Amino acid sequence: MSVEHNAVDCSKFNQAAELPYELRLQDFEMAMQDVYDFFFDVNSFLGRKGLQRLDEMLRPAIMSGVLSDMLTASLARHSRVLRENQYFNGHPDLIVQGIYPGNAVKAGTEGIEIKTTRKSGGAVDTHGARDQWMCVFVHDLDSETEPASDRKPMSFTEIYLGKVTVDDFRRNPRGELGTRTATLHRDGIKKLRENWIYRV
Repeated sequence: MSVEHNAVDCSKFNQAAELPYELRLQDFEMAMQDVYDFFFDVNSFLGRKGLQRLDEMLRPAIMSGVLSDMLTASLARHSRVLRENQYFNGHPDLIVQGIYPGNAVKAGTEGIEIKTTRKSGGAVDTHGARDQWMCVFVHDLDSETEPASDRKPMSFTEIYLGKVTVDDFRRNPRGELGTRTATLHRDGIKKLRENWIYRV
């Protein structure tokens, strides 16, 4: 099974986007390309074995978590001042180096939270409403083309990066066994989308 090697379309970046913490558009380009290269390498290997692609094996929630972790690590590697938060499940995912002891904080304010979703427009659930810089990567998976060997590789179609506040969120009702979540309301998501980074 042949695997297509995806590449970032550099013409789709917003040159007027506001980028905090010394970020550059190239940081996002390299982070996305790192993910594309990883999936190409892994899926090429799996294809030679006659196995499904990795993105077809993973459940959507796991895929989203994997992508978030990979993008966080890659952005930290390419960024000039941001580093991965070393606190397990700490917030935000990327923090400004040197501000918190050991680059680890349970709940910090200086940094960027990374989210991924398949929902066009960037609406995504979070574990709580916070004042924060939030970055949402929207990804697309081809799960319909037949035969499966002809499917397009996973691709990022949108990136949004906005500074949102507690007041930009709505609290979602919690089920009997569910975890309380919060989602940007209409005006909050509008604020996020205004500072788009990448759109295909």
